[in-house]
Amino acid sequence: MVHATLCFIIREGSPSHVLLGKKKRGFGAGKFNGIGGKLAPGESPEDGIIREVHEEVSVILPRSALRPAGHITFRFPFRPEFDHYVHVFRATEWEGEPCESPEMAPVWFPVRDIPFDKMWQDDAYWLPIVLNGKAILAEFEFGEDNETVVSWVIRDGASVS
Repeated sequence: MVHATLCFIIREGSPSHVLLGKKKRGFGAGKFNGIGGKLAPGESPEDGIIREVHEEVSVILPRSALRPAGHITFRFPFRPEFDHYVHVFRATEWEGEPCESPEMAPVWFPVRDIPFDKMWQDDAYWLPIVLNGKAILAEFEFGEDNETVVSWVIRDGASVS
């Protein structure tokens, strides 16, 4: 199982916006997603998300800005090497302007206009909950096409730290 991170950087206002990145290569290429990636061996989720956000969109996240938003297990029975356990964070403070990298093309979207049709299918189930400030513990299983969600469970993750 791959251990990874995701962060949803939120620009508060009226309306609020969320920073998503269009994945340019590798796992999930062509889809919009939160910013993040795989943890290095021995790396904490906090250190991993700070590193990944900087590498992918050139933004610096202060550790104090990270808000744990849950954990999600993604299972791909027909491609187990795709299985992920993801630490999810929110942040409303950062330094710098998002810039494109070889990995990601960052785009700000109004929270009410998130392009779910251009994202992983599971995002529509859980991302609105996380963007509403709640934490989750969730599990998703994908079908043979490795795209279709065939089962899911989302629980309150209020105790996530």
